[in-house]
Amino acid sequence: MNRPEGPVSKPTPPGRSWSDIGPRLASAIVLIALTATTLYIGSYLFAAVVGAVYGGAYREWEAMVSRAPLTPVSMILVGLVAVSGFVYLLLGFLASLGVIALACILALAMGRDGLPWRIGGLLLFGLLIVSVLAMRGDGVIGIWAGVYLGTVVWMTDSAAFFTGRQIGGEKLAPDISPSKTWSGALGGLALGTGAGLVVWLFVTDSPFWIGLILSASISILGQSGDLAESAIKRHFRIKDSGDIIPGHGGLMDRLDSLTFGVFFVLIVGGLHAGFGSVAEGLLYW
Repeated sequence: MNRPEGPVSKPTPPGRSWSDIGPRLASAIVLIALTATTLYIGSYLFAAVVGAVYGGAYREWEAMVSRAPLTPVSMILVGLVAVSGFVYLLLGFLASLGVIALACILALAMGRDGLPWRIGGLLLFGLLIVSVLAMRGDGVIGIWAGVYLGTVVWMTDSAAFFTGRQIGGEKLAPDISPSKTWSGALGGLALGTGAGLVVWLFVTDSPFWIGLILSASISILGQSGDLAESAIKRHFRIKDSGDIIPGHGGLMDRLDSLTFGVFFVLIVGGLHAGFGSVAEGLLYW
């Protein structure tokens, strides 16, 4: 058989396509601007945005678990998750917990199919909302705590994405997320930790080594949260939780790296200075 004449184009290696960079960058700019603005203003605007975002994430969770169009009761659950943040700011933790408990009671009426996952999602997103709002608090230091956490997580994500695509190499967890590599994980850890240290040294005069440990821990936890969501999506046999964010997928896909980091910040800050001063407990040692 004769070979065809003319130049033959070299195929793009799997996982190395950069065609989605434009949408990813544009979406990232919008998300960072929205986050920075609401974080700075704080108060009820921040609570409303956090509630709406995690309410939207629970909507994706509910669709994933039910594997069917959302019912009116499902939409009530979404609404209760969304308003729980506002209730937290108005009436405190117990009232917010009461809203999530009401959502769990309603979930029981939806039948046993997917019930553990449904209850788990309600508790997860409800606790995430409370944790984020507790970290922000009502002072300026809450802004810096949010900037510090966001910097570590997003720089870890970005470095892992670009390093993994550029270098490739051995897969990190091929049975969970075939696209993730050890090179990406190490690149994300290095840049995420380094960027966190820059913010740490700018914001506080607390010891360098504490900032190093906290930044590295948040970076590792961020990647662990990403893998955990990938494992859940693989369990339900879906690729993305949604398509609301161009280049990123759904809200869950964008927020997964924050999950363990937010809980870590709440625990460290709360145990160090009290759960009414989470940001101070995180940054001041």
